[in-house]
Amino acid sequence: MGTQYQLMTLFADGGWMMYPLVLCSLIALGVIIAKFWTLWTAHHGTSRVLQEVEEATANGDLEAALEIARDTPGPTAAILLAGLRRVQRGRMMAGELEAAIATTGTIELGFLERGLVILATIANVAPLMGFLGTVAGMILAFAAIEQAGTVEPTLVAHGIKVSLLTTAGGLIVAVPINITYNFFVTRIDALIVNMEQGAQKILNLAWELEQKGELEVVRLVQDE
Repeated sequence: MGTQYQLMTLFADGGWMMYPLVLCSLIALGVIIAKFWTLWTAHHGTSRVLQEVEEATANGDLEAALEIARDTPGPTAAILLAGLRRVQRGRMMAGELEAAIATTGTIELGFLERGLVILATIANVAPLMGFLGTVAGMILAFAAIEQAGTVEPTLVAHGIKVSLLTTAGGLIVAVPINITYNFFVTRIDALIVNMEQGAQKILNLAWELEQKGELEVVRLVQDE
């Protein structure tokens, strides 16, 4: 109870700038929780779907591969599904498969990166808000000196305390958000690698089927 009271006292002593810092931290917390769930869902089962789809296509069972990709959430499965649907038709235009994979990848990447801009913005703005509080605290300190006409430690103590508390508050908000942001970027990079692996598997499958005569790729030949 004593520690909680001290924290509340420090928050109150920090002045008005502490409120937007708390608001930023709450917004960031909501984004972080949602992002953890999104990336966990996206990563869950990725290795399995790549392996099972490869095994199914190796056995020539496109229907099974489609069902596996359809039943698995995540960006890698979405790319596999988009590619397999076009391969299953048995006929496609040249470049159609690559375009479908690229479009799906762009959509999935946008979904994965959703919310990162908010975290990056808060991580950059929070220290600046703390510094603004520092300036406000120093203004209070000098105003107290000006009003008293003399320099006394007790006159400037409040302003300096406000300065230090808001600076600390800004850093307390920004540092964990920066760490979490970098963690999310790392996880997204790993998912991008998995997405590229899935895309390459589909392109290899299409090439093999074309060589066997099981897939027709229509190429437009321009007259010279």
